[in-house]
Amino acid sequence: MISIVGIGPGGYDDMTIRAVNAIKNADVVTGYRLYVELVQELIGDKETFCTEMRGEVERCQKAAEYAISGKNVALISSGDAGIYGMAGLMLKILEDHPEIETEIIPGVSACQSGGAVLGAPLVHDFAVISLSDLLTPWSLIEKRLEAAASADFVIVLYNPGSHKRRDYLRKACNTVLKYKSPDTICGLVKNISRDGEEHSIITLDRLKDTPVDMLTTIFIGNSQTTVINGKMVTPRGYQL
Repeated sequence: MISIVGIGPGGYDDMTIRAVNAIKNADVVTGYRLYVELVQELIGDKETFCTEMRGEVERCQKAAEYAISGKNVALISSGDAGIYGMAGLMLKILEDHPEIETEIIPGVSACQSGGAVLGAPLVHDFAVISLSDLLTPWSLIEKRLEAAASADFVIVLYNPGSHKRRDYLRKACNTVLKYKSPDTICGLVKNISRDGEEHSIITLDRLKDTPVDMLTTIFIGNSQTTVINGKMVTPRGYQL
C-alpha cells in the first residue's frame, strides 16, 4: 500500500486528518528530506528514506520497492501531491504493478495557503504556472504565461527563482506586461505557514525587480484585483 500524501505547508495545523493518519499508520515514510523533517514529530522512529532535490525518481522507485515487499508506505509531498507533486510520477512507476494499492491524499497547495495569507486573490478564475524549466522548456512556459495574461487570469507563479534562475521572474513579468497594466496588484508570500513567513503586496512593475527564491509564491492579479484594508482581493462580480 502506498499513500501519496500532500502535507500542505508542512505544519500540523494545515494538514488534513487523512494526511496525519496516513503518516502515523505507515511502516515507512519517503520524501524530499526537507519535507520529511517538517513532519518528523508524526514520523517518530519509523523507517524513512529521503533524497535531496531532483531525487524524485529515486524516492518513488524506493517507495515502490517497499510496497512490493509488503510495507505500508507514505510518500509525502509539500502542498498537494497532485499539484506539482509526486502523485503522477508514483502512479507511472507503478504502471506494471496494478496489485499495489494506492491512495492519493490531497493537501493544501501553496496557491491556497499563500492566497489566504494575502487575502482573497483567487476568488475568480486563475492559472497556476511553474517557472522551473528543469522539466518544461522555457518556450512552453512563456507561451502559457502569454495565454493566461491575455485572458486576464489571476496568475500564481510557483518556483519563481533560484540561484541559477535569478532573472526568470523578470522575464515572466515582462511577458505578462504585454497584456497587463504595470499597476496590476500583485502579492508575494515566502515560507508559507513556516518560521520566517513574509508577505507583501506590490505592483506588477515593482514585482519584476523583486528578489525571490524557491520558497516564494507569487500572485499576479487580474484587471479587477484591488487592495481592501491591506488585503489583496479579486472581486467575483457580486452586486452590493
